[in-house]
Amino acid sequence: MSDPNSIVFVVDDDPLVRDSVADLLGSAGLVAQTFGSATEFIQAKRPNISACLILDVELPDLSGLDLQTEMAKADIAVPIIFLTGHGDIPKSVRAMKAGAVEFLTKPFREQELVGAVKQALLRDLEFRKHRSEILELRERLGTLTPRERQVLALVVDGLLNKQVAGELGTTELTIKVHRGRVMRKMKAASLADLVRMAEKLKISPPQPSSTKVE
Repeated sequence: MSDPNSIVFVVDDDPLVRDSVADLLGSAGLVAQTFGSATEFIQAKRPNISACLILDVELPDLSGLDLQTEMAKADIAVPIIFLTGHGDIPKSVRAMKAGAVEFLTKPFREQELVGAVKQALLRDLEFRKHRSEILELRERLGTLTPRERQVLALVVDGLLNKQVAGELGTTELTIKVHRGRVMRKMKAASLADLVRMAEKLKISPPQPSSTKVE
């Protein structure tokens, strides 16, 4: 039974290869969508689900390696498994350095390809979860006032309320109020939870300011 929550894109100009790969993936319970060129793949509307791309290196219009570069520029984060009948070390190194999951030479072993696809789909699933979490955290961060952001940055940097008040030129009571609002808006269950959120958002301590704003 195939998984409707994931898809494998196959880009190869050889119809026999496309069909054989699609059949292999189907027998492994994976859904495949095939394309005869890089341009066809780029122009297609792709479903917003976990995915990976099986990509031939030698293509008639845009090469597989060039497509990998264009996808990176367009922020299309789909894990890639390269297939080639002309494999060589420089191409393999370039592909892997650019983030490819695997670089397989035709004829490939079926289980090797299926294993690489499952690894790629898992990588994409984890990436999607992480990206979704970051987007949600950024939305929460966007609800904070400028002063609350300052308090957040100083609190997660390890400063006590009294120290934060000294840094920002206000009272400890005011900082307690701001801190409470930060915890609620960020939906943090504890200080440790807030620190983890700040790490994911890469929040750094604010620069000292002489302006007293409450």
